[in-house]
Amino acid sequence: MYKQLVQIRSGLLVFLTHKMALPFLQKIRKPEFFPYSAEDLLGFAPGTLGHDLVNFLHRKELQLLPYYAKHDIKHILLQYDTTDEGEVCLQCFMLGNRHISFPVAATVLYGLITMPEYWKSFRKAYQRGRKSIPINNWQWHLVVSEPTKGLREKINNYKKNKFNNYKKNKL
Repeated sequence: MYKQLVQIRSGLLVFLTHKMALPFLQKIRKPEFFPYSAEDLLGFAPGTLGHDLVNFLHRKELQLLPYYAKHDIKHILLQYDTTDEGEVCLQCFMLGNRHISFPVAATVLYGLITMPEYWKSFRKAYQRGRKSIPINNWQWHLVVSEPTKGLREKINNYKKNKFNNYKKNKL
């Protein structure tokens, strides 16, 4: 019975995000077009975000969608899986990172209502977002040539570096 409920919940999440929200949002707002093809991304050096993006998509058996690449890049940088838990964690991170939008709010709300077993993970993702450098305004098509590891460090060590720089300047 529990497995059936999880399957229904998962199917509903996919339907709401991929079949309803994305097509609707593409009509009411102009999404940022991602200018690279999968072949272009393979041309980036191993270890760069662009190269890691195409490998991620291949592993997950997903296609590069030009208007959805930004979301997939966030999965790579934030290291949240494409599972139901991972999708909601990614949006909880974004909420904590001060990015408030309809898709973020709707996904977080859906996760909080239907996935109580993951509340701890959601809270941790939200807190991580609060402590991280704001990433919402990054120009994703420009950072694909940068090393993934360096970008992750930049995101995850923001508050530590900010505090350490403050301490050094005060001493």
